[in-house]
Amino acid sequence: MSDKLAIDGGDKVASQGLSPRKLFGEDEKLAVMRLLDQAVEQGSGVLGYNGPQEEAYCQEFATMLGGGFADAVNSGTSAVYVAVGATNPPRGCEIVVPPVSDPGGVMPVAMLNCIPVAADVEEGSVYNTGPRAIEKVITERTHAILVAHIAGTPVDMDGVIDVARKHNLKVIEDCAQSPLAKYKGRPVGTIGDVGAFSTMFGKHFATAGQGGMVFTKDEQTYWAARRYADRGKRFGLEGPGSNVVCSLNLNMDELHAAIGRVSLPKLPEHIKRRRAIAARIAEAINGKSKAMSLITDPANTESVYWFLVIRLDTDAITVDHPRFVEAIAKEGIPASSGYPFYPMKMEWIKTCGLAPADLPNALACGSRHFRISIHEGLTDSDVDMIVKALNKVERAYLK
Repeated sequence: MSDKLAIDGGDKVASQGLSPRKLFGEDEKLAVMRLLDQAVEQGSGVLGYNGPQEEAYCQEFATMLGGGFADAVNSGTSAVYVAVGATNPPRGCEIVVPPVSDPGGVMPVAMLNCIPVAADVEEGSVYNTGPRAIEKVITERTHAILVAHIAGTPVDMDGVIDVARKHNLKVIEDCAQSPLAKYKGRPVGTIGDVGAFSTMFGKHFATAGQGGMVFTKDEQTYWAARRYADRGKRFGLEGPGSNVVCSLNLNMDELHAAIGRVSLPKLPEHIKRRRAIAARIAEAINGKSKAMSLITDPANTESVYWFLVIRLDTDAITVDHPRFVEAIAKEGIPASSGYPFYPMKMEWIKTCGLAPADLPNALACGSRHFRISIHEGLTDSDVDMIVKALNKVERAYLK
């Protein structure tokens, strides 16, 4: 194969692309069919919510995290909404939010009549905030800290917990991209007061198209979450009365829970494979490439690599960052510049009467890194093609 880049008319390294992800298989199909057969036989109520499939799924999820309480909801955004609501935030309070996240990981704060205040990326981190950045934005109105473990890399949770204890704040973990990632041996989502997880189709495991989970070790927080997940119903409260908080119907149904029960046990193997893919690419380029290095586990953590983050030294190449990344993508590799999801700089915040956040560290991270989408179904041949494409593009553009 010629070394001429695909962007210049040469042959692609991955001419057919990489192997497609096949997250769902016969197991998920059979789980759905069994439930539909029951619905045909017994009636449509079998497909409702708060049923035996969801109850079992929640118990299995909680057991996976070492014990506690879990409630399944209909999306990761709903999980964040419910998790924040479960901390009983006073109207108009401030909640520290991550600088980099899907906007659905921050919007629930405003929807709950609270003020989101973004902490910048922590110095030395890539995309994640941290204790020093969080401390800078805390005021007397701060109620809670919401952190997101972006790309599957854990935040410095001991530092965050120390800040929270100092100021008597709640801690909410957004684990949408990081199920079973570990910080000092502890799964993320179990370290703060409450954790939110996403199980949409693109995540490490899924409950079909959409889904989410809220987890806590505290029973009272669990009951509060249940109330926020189902229109303020009186879960965990004694005596008669009506709905107690203003919320939405965010329940997961039995069909999605049944798929989740089949998908969940596969999660450890999915993570094992993603870590192996990352290790193979790191071995191939770290210390050998003159312009690139794969970001691997920070100290005392185990990342789960929702996507790969590669640092790019533009001083070592003859083209700019966008051109370099575009050249990799043209080789058939799913590469994209940075991770440009800065919720507190998006247009929606204007509708909430808020001003865009100043996030210099986050923006700098975006200009110094690019990402490659991976999944657990990639073969060793796929990984070799990723490495080959990276090396090919670097050779072409290296000073």
